[in-house]
Amino acid sequence: MDSDKILRAKWHDYTQRAIYLITLRKSPNVENFGELCGDYRLPAGSPGSAFIRASRTGKALKDALRDFRRLEPKAQVLQYALMPDHLHIILFITEKTDDILGRIIARYKVAVDHLLGSTGIFTKGFNDQFLKTSRSLDTLYQYLRDNPRRLAVRRAHPEFFRRVNRLQIAGKEYHAYGNTQLLNCPFKEQVIVHRADSEATRLHNRDIWLYTAANGGVLVSPFISPAEKEIRAEADKAGSRFILITADPMAERYKPTGREFALCEEGRMLIISAPATPTPGASASGLSRAHCLQMNELARQLASPPAPPSRLHP
Repeated sequence: MDSDKILRAKWHDYTQRAIYLITLRKSPNVENFGELCGDYRLPAGSPGSAFIRASRTGKALKDALRDFRRLEPKAQVLQYALMPDHLHIILFITEKTDDILGRIIARYKVAVDHLLGSTGIFTKGFNDQFLKTSRSLDTLYQYLRDNPRRLAVRRAHPEFFRRVNRLQIAGKEYHAYGNTQLLNCPFKEQVIVHRADSEATRLHNRDIWLYTAANGGVLVSPFISPAEKEIRAEADKAGSRFILITADPMAERYKPTGREFALCEEGRMLIISAPATPTPGASASGLSRAHCLQMNELARQLASPPAPPSRLHP
């Protein structure tokens, strides 16, 4: 499948009441929508923190957003984030519309073109996510507010946000994202908790893992079970570095979120994608036992020290 192909939710009615996160991208030959300014080390929204200073094009985008109600009376812009090469909009469709969402967005694009006396400001189409009941609107607000800071962090520390499309491990290729220097750490420990482990074994292993965590080592694991997640949380507080094996596929525009973004920001995480096709034995999370074993085996390989060099006899 073409990674740039825009997919819509076939089960969703794009004329119904809903809240969307819309992403519009800049055409290649158009000036940047804005310039990144400020200090990424300051909390988002505080004086002097990272922000985008809008260009002439960016100002036109913002002016058209302020007039969005004229384009569609049943649509309300709740928040937006102007970035150098794209625009995020949280758009609330307050009641059923006569037009589908795509036509409403098309009218916004035409309004921007009219303000600038130009055409083709945006690339074709747009990306959308509609807010589900399981997702918090506040989470979307926070995501947009933090966008400039995240960009500033990536620019300041590109080594912590390196994407590798062909990471070779034991003859296989994986996608990875984060601080690849963690692979070179000589003090790596695999975190795996077996159901059959005795309490004494669990306590002993915990001591080893937290020792490694607190002393500059790297913990390697998919952190699948609740017990393993507890170890990860404790190790995080101890300042650990992590190589996280994930079953999630890593699309071309993949970026970590939440705590994993923060760990990448600090150079403390490398994420390796090891997805598998769904199987009849998969759990509710989509993981089969065989796939869990595969990810744990990958963690073991990464945590295992390299074989000592063979000795040369005279």
